[in-house]
Amino acid sequence: MTKLTTDLLCDILIKAGKLTLEQAREIKVKQDVQRMKLLKARGESLNRGRMHLEDEVSAIEVAASLNFEIPGAPGLILSEDLITELVAQNAGLPFKKIDPLKLNPEVTTQILSRAFARRSISVPIEREDDSLTLAVADPYNIEVIENIERMGYKVKRVVSPKTDILKIITEFYGFRSSVAAAEREMSSTVDLGNLEQFVKMKSVSEIEATDKHVVNAVEFLFRYAFDQRASDIHIEPKRDASEVRLRIDGMLTTINKIPKVVHPAFVSRVKMLSRMDIAEKRRPQDGRIKTEYKSREVELRVSTMPTAFGEKIVIRIFDPDILLQDLEEIGFAPREYELFRSFIARPHGIILVTGPTGSGKTTTLYSALKTVAVPEVNVVTIEDPIEMVHDRFNQVSVQPQIGVTFGSTLRTILRQDPDIIMVGEIRDLETAEIAIQAALTGHLVFSTLHTNDAPSTITRLLDLGVPSYLISSTIIGVMAQRLVRKICKQCEKSYELLPEEAQAVGLASSKEGKVVVKYGEGCSQCRGTGYLGRTGIFEVMELNDRIRDIIRDKADVELIRKAAIGDGMVGLREAAVQKMLKGETTLDEVIRVTGEKT
Repeated sequence: MTKLTTDLLCDILIKAGKLTLEQAREIKVKQDVQRMKLLKARGESLNRGRMHLEDEVSAIEVAASLNFEIPGAPGLILSEDLITELVAQNAGLPFKKIDPLKLNPEVTTQILSRAFARRSISVPIEREDDSLTLAVADPYNIEVIENIERMGYKVKRVVSPKTDILKIITEFYGFRSSVAAAEREMSSTVDLGNLEQFVKMKSVSEIEATDKHVVNAVEFLFRYAFDQRASDIHIEPKRDASEVRLRIDGMLTTINKIPKVVHPAFVSRVKMLSRMDIAEKRRPQDGRIKTEYKSREVELRVSTMPTAFGEKIVIRIFDPDILLQDLEEIGFAPREYELFRSFIARPHGIILVTGPTGSGKTTTLYSALKTVAVPEVNVVTIEDPIEMVHDRFNQVSVQPQIGVTFGSTLRTILRQDPDIIMVGEIRDLETAEIAIQAALTGHLVFSTLHTNDAPSTITRLLDLGVPSYLISSTIIGVMAQRLVRKICKQCEKSYELLPEEAQAVGLASSKEGKVVVKYGEGCSQCRGTGYLGRTGIFEVMELNDRIRDIIRDKADVELIRKAAIGDGMVGLREAAVQKMLKGETTLDEVIRVTGEKT
């Protein structure tokens, strides 16, 4: 047998109890028409014979495209992954859901040609000496194995969905071949970015910024980052090559390397897309790119910085679906949600959101502005730079080089009849004083500070030189926040905390007080990490009369903290523990984000 036929596939599915006889008959009757539909959806030629159709569109694809409900399992659809897994079991081979981030690009693209990989629907995923693990879509196609074994490899097969294999071939071979072609064309260029050696480089006019291979490689990289839900792309020049890393759910993962000779052209292409000065390599630059992914606009914020081995690029990806969420979707507990909603409903005053870089402050502020930005109010933001362009807000970008600072812009905005003002960050006394003046004159002001918790914000403002009486009379409330990774719902498991684990996060450890929590075992959905997505934890402090009296009197941060906790404030550690007890995050995440309890 050299191919998985429709008859064989139907027999396998019927035997596994995943297909009825009536559904099997429907697959056999409709298979040719369904293959034509699938080819048409791909935009491919329909002028093919039946044998060629079967080669182009497999029996598994036909069965999956009909969206049959599994017998005895209402609402569950017979998917390509499930069908492929059942075929693998029937063939006595392991099923493998490929994680692109765990593949070695060298192994994936250098053993088989792109044409052979596409024709045979197979891709190498692991190699150890002369042993090769090959992902195949059709376990019955022995000819593929025989051809590879003639190359001197011992082949171990795993079965993977055809869609996944084709996606790997497109993205890996596409990126790799584009970079390799660019490397061949630029092999005569030597690097001037490496401070360790003197070299000669092409002039600016010779830089292949529009080279088709580099253009393709950048396109493949962007698409790949979007598919993997990355929030940032790092392109980092090293001594011998450039490293490409993606930040996914807050963690950086290396995905590929770019030859040193291609790096300048890669940088030039990204600079050109983001409207930067291609010739300027000595100074940091900022730019932005607007593109489209799955029929929605995505904004990319680009930053370049000269390093010892060349210019480093970081591209931050702003997905409107993430940045402009409804407030109730970003992770608030009920008390914190109601309290924060009461803050933003006030007619005037200052609301501060605090936390380190990457803690989700921008998402919170944009989501809050989205809530209050009704047609009857004038919302103005001052940002450095503008994170996400939104037509409901009047957004201004800070440009210190021409004197457009937070302070000077805020003065101008106060003459623009604003109702609500968002100041990206209070960095100095000038900005703080004007923000306070705006609040005293009837405006609602949102801003951020870099402090570790909510009570420390008060001492930070005092350190900037803001008088305590102005703080107590203008600040409505302060919210500190962090992001924790969420447990993947596809592979979550329960276990009981050990007494020492419970004590580490301040929970009772008696035998009667058993604490059962969850963790992610790791699956194809979460790429084996056990986590999928992130959610916020929040520490919300309202400046009530009691806290205002403390601020006016001594402004002692410990007294403020005790008073806030006495009034019901939940600390960041407690908020994270509550998420853990609800099965949303893990013990490891609680400790990673909030530290060991001392």
